[in-house]
Amino acid sequence: MTQTSPTFSPLYRQIKSLMLQALESGEWGPGQAIPSEQELAGRFGVSQGTVRKAIDEMAAENLLVRKQGKGTYVASHNDPRSLFRFLRLVPEGEDLSHPASVPLECWRAKAGQEAARVLAIEPGSPIIIVRRLLEFSAKPVVVDEIYLPGEVFQGLTLEVLQTWKGSLYSLFESRFGLRMIRAEERIRAVAADRRTAEMLRVREGEPLLSVERVTYTYGDRPVEWRRGLYSTAEHFYLNELN
Repeated sequence: MTQTSPTFSPLYRQIKSLMLQALESGEWGPGQAIPSEQELAGRFGVSQGTVRKAIDEMAAENLLVRKQGKGTYVASHNDPRSLFRFLRLVPEGEDLSHPASVPLECWRAKAGQEAARVLAIEPGSPIIIVRRLLEFSAKPVVVDEIYLPGEVFQGLTLEVLQTWKGSLYSLFESRFGLRMIRAEERIRAVAADRRTAEMLRVREGEPLLSVERVTYTYGDRPVEWRRGLYSTAEHFYLNELN
């Protein structure tokens, strides 16, 4: 009989786990300053160095943001610097102007087998489906179809989407208290069908990037399934590796 050895977790990882619990519970909200390293060390009964190591790792994961001379803050989708964290399609040249989101449709449905599997909900559960364009300099570049758990996004309507001025993730954070932590993407090349070609103003059959994304919040809970088609005639997909 094989016995499993207990898993050892370094002390700073244990502190990180406790801090993640504070983030998930809403004790420290997006954009808010967290207590100082000294205060956290006293709270958890560890050294400041241990707290600093936990914060360093959380900052590297874009959960926290260090601001020189001001302290450490909870990362927020309302920060303009976070825009291209998930959106990796950038214009050629130096123009990194913010894209405009153009909501087209928003409707309620019941989750089919695939949506239920991806979003970790029961088949038949309520979902919300959003279709929108992303425009750079008034040119449509991305068409997205987005599937969201209906129970989490109660109150999301086309009117809400049309009147919101920031990014979609900043809306999710501000209106629904949901912060996107990480995402997984699958990318392949496809040919534009007639409908997509009309929406993106490209020729039918022109090559596009198909980007399927699953986005997670705290607790590694999937809360968004997005399928996008990207025109790369004047843009490219940027991914930094380190």
